[in-house]
Amino acid sequence: MIRKITILFVLLVSFESVAQVGTNGQDRKEEGRPIKEYNLTIEENKMTLGGVTANAMTINGQIPGPVLEFTEGDLAIINVTNKMDEETSVHWHGLILPNFYDGVPYLTTPPIEPGTTFQYRIPINQSGTYWYHSHTMLQEQKGVYGSIIIHPKEKTLEYDKDLVVVLSDWTNEKPMNVLRNLKRGNEWYQVKKGTAVPLSRVIKEGALGAQFKFWRDRMEGADIADIYYPAFLTNGKKQADYPEFLPGEKVRLRFINASASTYYWMDFGGGNPMVVSNDGIDVEPISKSRFLFGIAETYDVIVTIPEGTVEITATAQDGSGDTSLRIGQGTLYPAERIDRPDKVEMMKQMAKMDMKMGAPSMVGNKKKNTPKVLMQKYGMKMDMKDGQMNMNDNMSMKDGAMNDKMNMDDHMNHNDQMMQKDTSSFDYNTRKTYFNYDFLKAKENTTYKADLPVNDILLNLTGNMQRYVWSMNGVPLSETDKIKIKGGEVTRITLNNLTMMHHPMHLHGHYFRVINENGERSPLKHTVNVPPMQKVVIEFYNEEYGDWFFHCHILYHMMGGMARVFSYDTPRDKRMADYPVQKLIDETDHYYSWGLARIGSNFNELFLTSSNIRNEFGLRTEFDYDQNLEAEISYNRYLNDWVRVYAGVNTETSTPDSYDTFNTVGLVGVKYFTPYRFNVDVSMDHQLRPRIRLDRELLIFPRIFLEGEYEYRADFGWVNDLENNKSFESDTQWLVGVAYILSRNFSIQANYNNRYGLGGGLLARF
Repeated sequence: MIRKITILFVLLVSFESVAQVGTNGQDRKEEGRPIKEYNLTIEENKMTLGGVTANAMTINGQIPGPVLEFTEGDLAIINVTNKMDEETSVHWHGLILPNFYDGVPYLTTPPIEPGTTFQYRIPINQSGTYWYHSHTMLQEQKGVYGSIIIHPKEKTLEYDKDLVVVLSDWTNEKPMNVLRNLKRGNEWYQVKKGTAVPLSRVIKEGALGAQFKFWRDRMEGADIADIYYPAFLTNGKKQADYPEFLPGEKVRLRFINASASTYYWMDFGGGNPMVVSNDGIDVEPISKSRFLFGIAETYDVIVTIPEGTVEITATAQDGSGDTSLRIGQGTLYPAERIDRPDKVEMMKQMAKMDMKMGAPSMVGNKKKNTPKVLMQKYGMKMDMKDGQMNMNDNMSMKDGAMNDKMNMDDHMNHNDQMMQKDTSSFDYNTRKTYFNYDFLKAKENTTYKADLPVNDILLNLTGNMQRYVWSMNGVPLSETDKIKIKGGEVTRITLNNLTMMHHPMHLHGHYFRVINENGERSPLKHTVNVPPMQKVVIEFYNEEYGDWFFHCHILYHMMGGMARVFSYDTPRDKRMADYPVQKLIDETDHYYSWGLARIGSNFNELFLTSSNIRNEFGLRTEFDYDQNLEAEISYNRYLNDWVRVYAGVNTETSTPDSYDTFNTVGLVGVKYFTPYRFNVDVSMDHQLRPRIRLDRELLIFPRIFLEGEYEYRADFGWVNDLENNKSFESDTQWLVGVAYILSRNFSIQANYNNRYGLGGGLLARF
């Protein structure tokens, strides 16, 4: 009891913004509250959103789901009925709520089984703009999301009307097929949306040196977004029109980025936009006509309707598409569609940083949260003074991290001039200035008492684009333990992004300070963007109980393993006894299967693969039209991102042009994805015959790939008797070919193989 009183006292004296954020572990009583009840039904329906009618998951028959509206102090009762033939769930994003109702299935909340209804009971102790979405597999991508408005007990901002604006992205594919396509390393999405950077363009624009540095670090090039989307949506439409707003009215636009994997550049054509709130928390109002809108964030912007129509555009960060909102009537005040970024220029800039993607996997390391080797390489010495963090980095460009100069370059001084309408000039260096939160200033002091104990944690955001595995400190969720935290302490996390992509990191059930140039008035958020090759420091006061999910909100990154569980190490809710946490863990370690077939006039090949994070099963066959065949089946175990050992069986015809006899051998080997992106395979069969394989493919024009393969085998007579007193026999096979991409699944190809000669045909991926 004394401990609880102490924690409450610390909270009240050190965290002045708590009324708007919620009371965390304190006021959870349901008695005496006004009840606001909603009924939500999740079911499958046909929807036409991207020009194609496809299966979708709807809430009450719509995408997005209905707006849930509450007043601070209410008791929210939300009944969710599942009419699908699979499990579902709902997470209340940004709400401070009882752990049991957080909505992460198998971790905090039971899944909603088909044909059942689950009741969420949430005491509302905060105000602002929030949203809800499924936390089951990839269902959010198919439409299970909606918005939440919570009005304060006392009005804090002056405006006339509200308008909720939910942004999202839409694919006509099954999301699991999207992820499978990413896992197999298919470049189709980049080709389809025109963001792939072929070697011809790299050479033309004088970036070959930068390209070699990227290849050296096993990266193809600078990347922004992984997936092709045929549609980007505003409240479920390509263009959403609201002519009912009148000149002179102040409208509070409650923006929610409910996209699965899309950041947006927001641009306002007029209306004197004032950012007044972020992630549900009021900030010092600031004029912003353009900002980068991270996934899972919310921004409230007040605009004044002119004598005309204000347009607001949301352009996908990679420039592959946009969606827009128009409010008012009459003369249009157009907003800009942001140009596609120059990825070659990005490569040049990033190459100067000499940044390595990923960190070595820590297999077998029991202290996988903050390994000493990573702390020494990437960590920081930090001290807090007057709410500002002083950092003495021991990072260097050579070590594959960023230095202080880079951070200083990326922090924009938001003076009055910068807050005016941006120019059309928007090169990479200018874009970088938008990657921080320095423009967000809390209305009150957000610091904690100086004498509170602080637990420092380093989390390097790491990934492997070749296999599409995402991790922290080189370790995916399926291979790590919970991160233990204690009540009454401050947890300070350094998020160090060692990848080429932005990561929107979200912590369930808490708000954290994002340390920026505003010191003691650094803003409070529940989701933070961590830009490529930069670090962000967040901290939060530990006053909860139970386990809480922390993950990248790019849906496919989360499913690829970029997640952790923060645990207060308190007893698990008894209602969760039948729902093992391992089920959640296993979702990120799912097996994905794919294949490739080469159908040619000279010979044919078939590849089949089934793989999870550490294990891979493979089948390879090669045969011509003269009864020559070779087949190999293998089991591969990844030791880290780039190295795997394997064992298998190989069989091939031993008599030319005949299926009469086969030579079958067992073999063991090592496969290594090398710097400069070569696949090297070194093996030995049970007859002690070594084999070396080498292959590489390269995008040379927008849809044209160049491929090369080389194989060398030798028999030194260690087991077999060699004829004619030979000291060894050898065999060499090589191939050079080109392929033109027709679609996601098909390419036409031509090749020359030294064994089978010149030929061509079809490449089919499935």
